[in-house]
Amino acid sequence: MQLNYKQIGQGPNVILIHGLFGSLENLNVIAKPLSEHFCVTNVDLRNHGLSPHSDEMDYTAMANDVVELMTALNIQKAHLVGHSMGGKVAMQVALTHSELVDKLVVLDIAPVSYPARHIQIIEALNAVKNADISDRKQADLVMQPYIEEIGIRQFLLKSLYKNDDGHFVWRFNLPVLDDKYSTITANINANNSCLCETLFIKGNDSDYILTEHREAINALFKNVSAKIIHGAGHWLHAQKPQAVNKAINDFLTAV
Repeated sequence: MQLNYKQIGQGPNVILIHGLFGSLENLNVIAKPLSEHFCVTNVDLRNHGLSPHSDEMDYTAMANDVVELMTALNIQKAHLVGHSMGGKVAMQVALTHSELVDKLVVLDIAPVSYPARHIQIIEALNAVKNADISDRKQADLVMQPYIEEIGIRQFLLKSLYKNDDGHFVWRFNLPVLDDKYSTITANINANNSCLCETLFIKGNDSDYILTEHREAINALFKNVSAKIIHGAGHWLHAQKPQAVNKAINDFLTAV
């Protein structure tokens, strides 16, 4: 599958991988500062953004998509930076294609299975899909009973667009993401370990990386360090962009 991507900057290669219901635009806040020192390839994962849709949605397939893109772009080795679901994709690439990965940065996710925590979001997205709306403001009103946080609604609305028929539709493949949700929350395929330098960056107010996840992280990543971003939750790069960007840049440029 040929993923949609945007490439900026020059220097060593960095690949950015967004999370569930997102797109490459979500990581522009990281891409632009990194492009001062790196060639940054920001990707849309399958079933997201402008990348193709598929009924297959698991971490092996998503990791293979990234590897295929690297081959197409003649990227022999790259730093990987992934947020949430994209962090799991980055981990999967590092575990199965370690020869392609220089350093690995994982933003606020662990190599574990997670309980369902997006049910109301999926209900909100389906409510918008089934409603007769004429603009994003109406879509926001439809989602309010399901999603209280305005920031989450605004994030999701970035993927709502008007198609050629004049109807507002979700750019991501909602039916497949809904159907494969249990696969997305499941753990990666972790049958080996990775020796690449790895940095886990956690939002202090987030519960995605917990003390009990340390054993799973250390079992898979033998050269690992961690950074906590205070005053930030799961969307740490949006809440504290300067602190997150400094942590990433310091890690990638360290000799």
